[in-house]
Amino acid sequence: MRETPLSNCERQFLLTAIKEKKRLDGRQTYDYRNIKITFGTQYGCCIVDLGKTSRVLAQVSCELVAPKENRPTEGILFFNLELSQMASPAFEPSRQSELLVKLNRQLERCLRNSKCIDTESLCVVSGAKVWQVRVDVHVLNHDGNIMDASSIAAITALCHFRRPDVCVQGEEVTVFTPEERDPVPLSIYHMPICVSFSFFEQGTYLLVDPCEREERVMDGLLVIAMNKHREMCSVQSSGGIMLLKEQVLRCSKIASVKVAEVTELINKALENDKKARYVFEFL
Repeated sequence: MRETPLSNCERQFLLTAIKEKKRLDGRQTYDYRNIKITFGTQYGCCIVDLGKTSRVLAQVSCELVAPKENRPTEGILFFNLELSQMASPAFEPSRQSELLVKLNRQLERCLRNSKCIDTESLCVVSGAKVWQVRVDVHVLNHDGNIMDASSIAAITALCHFRRPDVCVQGEEVTVFTPEERDPVPLSIYHMPICVSFSFFEQGTYLLVDPCEREERVMDGLLVIAMNKHREMCSVQSSGGIMLLKEQVLRCSKIASVKVAEVTELINKALENDKKARYVFEFL
């Protein structure tokens, strides 16, 4: 099922509002929707809500596998993002759309190619056994800006995840249950976060965190992945508009502020969950 096209009146109303620096939900130009982070009962399960209408679930799992031949001492990271009809009727089941391929590539570029996780720490036996960490991201409700919500959910789930502890004696590998030994957190160097900027009227106006209707009238999209140290991890431009150097620099400055705010929010959520689990264990 294809999405219902916007009428000319709706399109004109949205563009006029953007020119007057007004948005449908009352936000300012550079404002994010409220970000809510919650965790499941198991380690590595994270739900991120953007406002009241965008929701993404990330689930991390792991298994022991043989390493890649060219990287015998490194673990494997695998990312999989899924768009279901539950999130939006416009998403077609059992079909790899252009949007899905683009989102998966952006997520991999943001998290795997940025080397945010120490893959060598996932090695158990060199050339024989390594941990394969899999991150499944499910879009539960779509109201724009899937990339930002997915990157926040994925990196938070990775920070929250604990893999089983292992013991190697000769060629024998023993995997301990959580009852036998405490699970081990992943070694994470930094936390890259995606910040999306939508451009209108050939780059004259820009918005942060576009909603679904704003995405449908935008001329182009710029996604910047950055960590709190202001290190740029990836830049992705789509839509075919020509952006000036000054515009990209302006967006990078805005992104650095937003990334610092989101990183602090993630750390607070992780700390609160840690305290809640500690209290629960002793009840």
